[in-house]
Parts: sequence; structure tokens; C-alpha cells
Amino acid sequence: MKVDIGIWGKLTRVVICLLLLAGFGIVVVLYLPLIHQNERMRMQILKLDTQIQQDQETERRLKAAIDALHRDPKTVERLAREKLSYAKVGETIIRFEDSGTNNTSLR
Repeated sequence: MKVDIGIWGKLTRVVICLLLLAGFGIVVVLYLPLIHQNERMRMQILKLDTQIQQDQETERRLKAAIDALHRDPKTVERLAREKLSYAKVGETIIRFEDSGTNNTSLR
């Protein structure tokens, strides 16, 4: 058998629903900044992971260059010729310099 309490039963249900909604709203308001902070930190982690991969690639290339300098005399010779303008006996070095302007207009 169901007893009708009248308006008090309906008001009680409305108040309980409003309290639940208010509680949910408070939880959302309290945790929203933490969710945004978490998202920013995840983006920063992704950026740093990308930077780490780039740095590891640079490290790998530099180690290979150092290894080539230690083990390959042809590499040392090539660098000496390029950077220090060294030449073997009897060789002639010809340098081409870039001019600041390369303006060759016909009139």
C-alpha cells in the first residue's frame, strides 16, 4: 500500500536531487584546475620527450664523428684540408669566395 505524503515527499526528492547536483558541481569545480594542470604537464612531458629524442640523435651523430676522427685518417685529412686550408706538397689551393651581391643585370 502506498501512502501519499503530499507535497513534502516531492519536495524531499527535489531537495535530494539538488543536493546531489550541488555536490557534483562542487567536485567538478574543485578538480577542474587539477585536470587542466595535468593536461599542461602531459603536454610538457611530450615536448621534453621530443627534445630528448632530438638530443639523443645529436649525441649519436657527434659520437660517430668523434669515432671517425679517432679511427679514420682520411677524415682527419679531409677536415684539415677544409678547415685549415692544408694541402699536400705540389698541390695548389684555389678558393672561391662568395661575393656579397650577385647582381648581374643586363641593360
